[in-house]
Formats: sequence, structure tokens, C-alpha cells
Amino acid sequence: MRQEPLRNFFELLTSLVFLPNSPTLMNAGTSLGQLSACFVLPVEDSIDSIFTTLKEMAIIHKSGGGTGFSFSALRPKGDIVASTGGRASGPVSFMRIFDVATDVVKQGGRRRGANMGVLRFNHPDIREFIRAKEKPGFLENFNLSVAITDEEIERVKRGEKVELVNPRDGKVWERVNARELFETIAESAWRSGEPGLLFLDTINRANPTPHLGDIVATNPCGEVPLLPYESCNLGSLNLAKFVRGGKIQYDRLREVVWKAVHFLDNVIEANRYPLEAIEKMVKGNRKIGLGVMGFADMLVQLGIPYFSEKALKIAAEVMHFIALEARMASLDLAARRGTFPNYPQSVWAKKNLPLRNATLLSIAPTGSISIIASCSSGIEPLFALAFRRYVLEHTELVEVHPLLEEMFQRFGIPEEIRKAVLERGTMAGIEGIPETLHRLFLTALEIPPDFHVRVQATFQKYVDNAVSKTVNLPESATPQDVFRVYLLAHELGCKGITVYRYESRPQQVLYLGVSEAQCEEC
Repeated sequence: MRQEPLRNFFELLTSLVFLPNSPTLMNAGTSLGQLSACFVLPVEDSIDSIFTTLKEMAIIHKSGGGTGFSFSALRPKGDIVASTGGRASGPVSFMRIFDVATDVVKQGGRRRGANMGVLRFNHPDIREFIRAKEKPGFLENFNLSVAITDEEIERVKRGEKVELVNPRDGKVWERVNARELFETIAESAWRSGEPGLLFLDTINRANPTPHLGDIVATNPCGEVPLLPYESCNLGSLNLAKFVRGGKIQYDRLREVVWKAVHFLDNVIEANRYPLEAIEKMVKGNRKIGLGVMGFADMLVQLGIPYFSEKALKIAAEVMHFIALEARMASLDLAARRGTFPNYPQSVWAKKNLPLRNATLLSIAPTGSISIIASCSSGIEPLFALAFRRYVLEHTELVEVHPLLEEMFQRFGIPEEIRKAVLERGTMAGIEGIPETLHRLFLTALEIPPDFHVRVQATFQKYVDNAVSKTVNLPESATPQDVFRVYLLAHELGCKGITVYRYESRPQQVLYLGVSEAQCEEC
């Protein structure tokens, strides 16, 4: 098949999988994203490099992609610029330029672009970076994450000093208490949901091509740690489609995993790359990121509460199965099409595993595609049983969990109690709800923070990229709760962690419950 017909075929197939009644992959339980992707770009410490990267970012956003950056190589604010005798303005000031450019260009000319901004824990400007988004309207086109090493985490635990180092010359600017600095991160995340954390050593221990360099940044939602000029190529299996009669259909899941790996590998050939450097890196490593959504819905169908040890067992069982089948599918593709070009020096060559793809699995937030597929997002618990979703200014959508009415009927719940559940968005505190039903429909804010982390860590054991998940905290949570979540995530082997405290921002996307008038429409 020639390249142009191949490309047209995949563009057609991509449009088909977005349709609710698609006869192709959607009914098989799969939803795959657009052919555009998110990329990581390098930011080096020179004006020429910064503005070259800015130009590349604009090209990517215009084509519909997103970008991730580590600004850790930039000299700190106040550092002397030898060529002019002036003073450097620091990473955050340059992030403002990237933010404004993103807002102007927009993503594919249609919507606001997405960026991930990363700064090292030991950068002299780390405090400014941590608090950057506490001010409303600042860096709105960025998600922020602090990159931290194992050694620095240990210093946090022991309350020891950490050195803040100028990346330009390696000189120590300041020695600060690591625990106090970490507490500043936790407090800021408590106030605004940002920054998150990236655990650099955990990420790089899983780097399949270390000879090409260390990984220092991720795509905008953190589910794919990438080398410079690599892209994320994502697809998601809707786990809710693989339950029949209270059992998981593993034979069907195996079939769809193989098809999805084949599809995503083909996307690498069919894609149009905005930069030559990106095409070279993507085709050199052929990374894909097959993931899941609808996990909470699967558990409801199985009659298993999300907040239970049995749910963790199902998570491990399902993801382990997907991981093994995805690897077998990639081995099969390699036998027919060849390994990825950078295979000979990769960790897979040392293990004698001739894979077609350097990475295979990733769990994305699946925000848009889970709405289209009418399932729970990623591996998240149910945010609410009924909620309002703000999609545009002055525009909201009312959503009710599709299995709720069926369960109301099964348990014989009277109309007045049903209405109370919809108005609150949760069964908590409502009399007349059987405990079994309530446990099955626990919402995100009712689940203890440490269990959110345990779910993420369970999936991460079998995912070679990373897992995007938000630890949703109730409004009453404290900065110490955030502090403990961050340390637990590192301890359990997560590659990154994000928290969000309910109503910690002036405006958020999801709100619990629906009004009485909206109830009438449900």
C-alpha cells in the first residue's frame, strides 16, 4: 500500500472510532486518539536555543499537538550574562513567553494548547516556579511539575539540607532545608493543584534507550516520559466493554490488544510530523502508549467496590494481562516488520526481547474520549454520580452515571432518595441507601488519598511508560495530606503524582451534583 492511501485509510479509521456506534474498534472496546500527538522539546541555555524551541512549539501547536519542556538548564534569575553584562531573568520569565505564544497560536487553531513545564528541585528559582500558578490567570496554558531524585527525597525525609545549583556553572547558590522546600510544594498544590511531582530516578530506571540520554520531561499530562523530540502515540481500551455476565472476557481483550498495538504501530507511519527531528526520533524508537479507561465502570459491573483490596487485585490482573499480550503483539510485529531502529543498544536487546516498539503501555487521563465513549475516565474512581461539567465559558453539561438508574431499580430505591442522590452527586449521608450499594458507588472524594495512590501504583507495576491519575482530595484536606501523598507515591514506585483539592481554584471543570430543575431532565 502506498503512503498516501495508507494515510487516508488511517484518517478515516480515526474518525470512525470517535463515533458511538462505530462498527469498527469502538464496539470492540477500543477508542484511539487523533494522529496528532504531544512532544517533548529541549530548552537549552541560550537565547537562540530558547527562541528556536519557541518556534518549534508554535509549529507543533498549529498542527494540533502539545508540548513538554524541562526549563532546568536555564540559568537562574539574577545570574550575570557575560555577553551583555546584564542579569538573567530566570526560567519562569521565559515560561511566560511560551505561555503567551501558546495562547496566541492555539492548538490547531481551534483550542488552547497544552504544555508541561518541569523544573528541577535543586534549581535556584524553584520557589518562584512552585508558586507560579497560585496567581489566577498566570501560566494557564501550562501544567507544572517539580522533578526530584531519590537522594533528594531521602533528604526530605531526614530534614537535611539540599544544594540549589546554578545549571550554567554548577556553583551552589544556596543551601536550604529539603523538607521545608518540599512542604512549600505540598502547600502550593493544596492551594491550586500545582505543581505535581516527577520522580526522575524512577522514570529513568525504566528508560528503554538510556544510550540516547536521560528523560527529564513528559508530555502535558505526564503519562509519557519522553526524550527530546519524541512524541506520545496513545490509544485506550474501554474496560467496561469487556465484562459480560459478571465476568471479564479475556479472550476478547486479547484480540483487541493485538489489534490496538498493530494500529498504533501503523499510526507511526501514517502520521504527518511537524518537524524532521521529531520524525527521526519517533521512527527510531517507535514508542506507543496503549492504555485503559472505564476501570471504575468495570468494577461496578463486576460488583466490586473501587475502595477494596479486590479492586487492586483486578487492577493487577487486568493490566498484567494487557502488558503480556501487548508485548507478544509487538514481538510478532517485529518478526514480520523488524525491530525499532534503536533496538540494538536498548535494554530490550540486552534482554533478548526483539520488540517492534521501545514502549507499549501508558495510562492517559482520557478526558475527551471517555466522554465520547460514555465511560469513566482512565483508572479514576467515579468523580460523582451526577455532576456538572463546564466545557466552555457559560456552558455546562449535566452527566449522570449510566449504571446508576439500573442499580436504583435493582435495589428498589424510592424516587425521593434518587433525587437526593442526584442533587448531591453522592450517596454519602443519605438515609435509606443500602451499604452495599453505597460502597459500590463511592465517589472520588470519599476514597482515602492513600488508596488513590495504591491504585496508581498497582497499574504502574505493569506500565512501561507512566500513569496519569489525580488524587482528588476533599476541600477539608490539609497541606500535610498532600505531603504524605507525595511521599507515598514515591515509596510505591509511581513515576509522578498529581493532587487536586476540591474547589481550591476559583473555577474548575467538574462540580458535584445537579439542580432540581436539571434532575427533571436526567
